[in-house]
Amino acid sequence: MSAANAQTPLAGRVSLVTGASRGIGAATARALAAAGAHVVLVARTAAELEKVEDEIFQAGGNATIAPVDLAEPDGVARLASAISERWVALDILVINAAVLPALTPVWQIEPRDFSRAITLNVLATHSLISAFHPLLKGSQDARVIGLTSSVGAAPRAYWGAYGATKAAFDNLLASYAQEVAAISGIRVAIVDPGATRTKMRAKAYPGENPASVKPPETVAARIVALASADFTSPHRERVDEPA
Repeated sequence: MSAANAQTPLAGRVSLVTGASRGIGAATARALAAAGAHVVLVARTAAELEKVEDEIFQAGGNATIAPVDLAEPDGVARLASAISERWVALDILVINAAVLPALTPVWQIEPRDFSRAITLNVLATHSLISAFHPLLKGSQDARVIGLTSSVGAAPRAYWGAYGATKAAFDNLLASYAQEVAAISGIRVAIVDPGATRTKMRAKAYPGENPASVKPPETVAARIVALASADFTSPHRERVDEPA
């Protein structure tokens, strides 16, 4: 491998990152672009996406913004239609967008809050997989990387609403991985970012010093590594603090 290829291992590949306007999503988008991929940036707010896009351009990368509310009934379908008009395949799908419901006892979970979390964290995930499966099959070596949480596998008091959505999220991705393993080049990784400096983390732990947890770039680096790595699918890992 040449020095140039080593620096841009994802050159020529098309990636899509949801929740790309900030936090882990934005860091992942920047890291994928730095590795050579063209990145489709997805989030609700165009202005925030434009900031990330400009950062990528300034660094010499390539990106396209796609302002979409994934919770809208036809949001994912419109997104997939637009992507398929420009590209014949999608090489990397990073499912990062999520919402954290209020942390509360199960008997006090507010139905509307819970329903919103189910819509974005679970139903939108299914819609993304369903809509982009044909484009992922068009890639010779596609990767689907989903960002989860430890509470999906290990229930924790007051985290029932969020944990339930992440348990369903994990199940969907792992099932999909098994279904496509023998019939395509699609590989699926489920990544638990662990304690990371994000807006969601600050909401869950308002008294925590942000500097005491790792930056989103640490998680982004691991996602980029998985985007070109060979692994048994479904793969699951947690991103801990670097040694």
